Amino acid sequence: MKHPILTFSRRQLLGACAGITGLTLAGAGMAAPAAAAAPVQGKIRLAGWSKPISEITNILAEPEKGFFKAQGVELAYLPGAGGGDAIRNLLSGQADVAFTDPGSFFMALDKGEKLVAIYDIYPQNVFNVVSLKSAGIRKPADLKGKKIGVYSLSSGTRQNLLVMLHQAGLKESDVTIVVTGLLNFAPLMQGQVDATAATDTGLAVGLRKGMGEVNVMQVRDHLNISSDMFVVREDVLREKKDLLKAFLKGYRDSAAWMMANPEEAATLAGKYAIDGTQRDISLDVVRLRNASAQPVQAGKPLGSFDLAALQKGADAYRALGMVQKQIKVSDVVDTSLTP
Repeated sequence: MKHPILTFSRRQLLGACAGITGLTLAGAGMAAPAAAAAPVQGKIRLAGWSKPISEITNILAEPEKGFFKAQGVELAYLPGAGGGDAIRNLLSGQADVAFTDPGSFFMALDKGEKLVAIYDIYPQNVFNVVSLKSAGIRKPADLKGKKIGVYSLSSGTRQNLLVMLHQAGLKESDVTIVVTGLLNFAPLMQGQVDATAATDTGLAVGLRKGMGEVNVMQVRDHLNISSDMFVVREDVLREKKDLLKAFLKGYRDSAAWMMANPEEAATLAGKYAIDGTQRDISLDVVRLRNASAQPVQAGKPLGSFDLAALQKGADAYRALGMVQKQIKVSDVVDTSLTP
């Protein structure tokens, strides 16, 4: 079946952003939170897949908005370079919760790790593969023999790229994968790669960098499962159930705030996100992420899982050979903490 290729036009340049090693979101000396604080229940160390970027402004704005503090949760954010990084930080005990993609979750389960998903952050698949229109890459089969950029080898960009290659009967060895980092459209524009695996927000920023006309192949046309979820170790779930429930309430409130107040979120991105220097771009990113956070099934609360879709994803990863074991997602998803 053929799938439509989206074509985008040239837009204005966005400056590069600097790195950051860590961020504590409930520290002294910051602006007073808007919400009244509940009695402190404990600290949650959240391992992210990324540096503090504008698409997670709802988390980064905690010192000012206090959504987690209102639930008695002190929040600390640990940056990463891909969903696999977040899982590693979780398994090493450096974090209590991982902000990770389904592929990284499935692969950890396949290795025998005792993990549970507790909240579906982005039920919509936001991954894509982008190429300059001049490259003539219009379908997955056209990727054979090409150089393709990914955020990191442990990122959802690589795993979703493999899903797309599988649709064309291709393997990872049929292409050359190049690690280009989060802002991976510069190598595409400079001709260092033929295509790049990215997300909708990454594409929005790339277009602002003056990328020109591009062809976009959406992974959701082939496999529409969630992009990111909160994952915990089984022992942490047993020992900190009330604290995790409070954490999810805080996150749910922060996500609902960003949905209701995208303009304010875009402004705060300029204060807390390393890529928030241009407010119009931050607003694009915030709106895209708000859309991807909407539950797939109408009437369901934020954070709800579509278990049938997730099972299809697990089965697809096994068919791809990315996992060897059969994963029954109903056994590794706990919906009892969903606010």
